[in-house]
Amino acid sequence: MATKNIIRLTQIKSGIGYKQKAKATLVALGLRRMNQSVEHKDCPEIRGMINVIPYLLKVEEL
Repeated sequence: MATKNIIRLTQIKSGIGYKQKAKATLVALGLRRMNQSVEHKDCPEIRGMINVIPYLLKVEEL
């Protein structure tokens, strides 16, 4: 069975003071507070969301 690539996203900065699109992207990724981490499949849709707000996230490949 082939394993899917997984990435861990950690919110490193607050969304306060940023545009509504940045805040909505955080919520869509499942991030609600500072230093919270979520894991997602590494797919083009998630990578596109990461590219919108790279200054708010830390990305680790598992």
